[in-house]
Amino acid sequence: MLNIAPGPDSILIMTRSATQGWRAGSAAALGIGTGTLVHIMAAALGLSALLATSATAFTIVKLAGAAYLLYVGVSMLISKAKSAEQKQAGNTSQPLLSHRKIFMQGFLTNVLNPKVAIFFLAFVPQFIAADASNKPLALIVLGCIFNFNGMIWCHFLAVSTAFARQRMRVNQAVTLWLNRFIGLMFVSFGIKLALSNKN
Repeated sequence: MLNIAPGPDSILIMTRSATQGWRAGSAAALGIGTGTLVHIMAAALGLSALLATSATAFTIVKLAGAAYLLYVGVSMLISKAKSAEQKQAGNTSQPLLSHRKIFMQGFLTNVLNPKVAIFFLAFVPQFIAADASNKPLALIVLGCIFNFNGMIWCHFLAVSTAFARQRMRVNQAVTLWLNRFIGLMFVSFGIKLALSNKN
């Protein structure tokens, strides 16, 4: 249930799959999974505890994450506006992001969210025995299991979204408004993160 809960990660995957196909959605998913691995290792090494106990560290990472979400949202709005201008000028080609850039979007969207770091610090240790001989290793194993399950869901989301788009034969006008809507959602996620606290 935690893996399938909607959020910026799911929205990014669906957007890229709907506009550029399932490979783009999978690239976003792999970036998200890599970002999750960073959080898992940070929790195992105790770095996430710094975010949980230091208001300054939490605020810095939170604002960086919020700024990036706002950047992605505004970039989507601006790029689509430019696409509309190009269409009026007779150029109907849509600007496509490389899979590398999409991967980095997924990675940064995830790794710059301090809520994810605190989640791994607060949630996963509850499933580690108090007398475990190597708690950091146990946290890494459990975190990787969680991430593996998440990747299954994320890639399913990428493929199913691309399949649904093909079946519905979404035209350029619908794609334009979809991206504008998703851009606004990213802006709202960024504002929400900026105004959030550790609780």
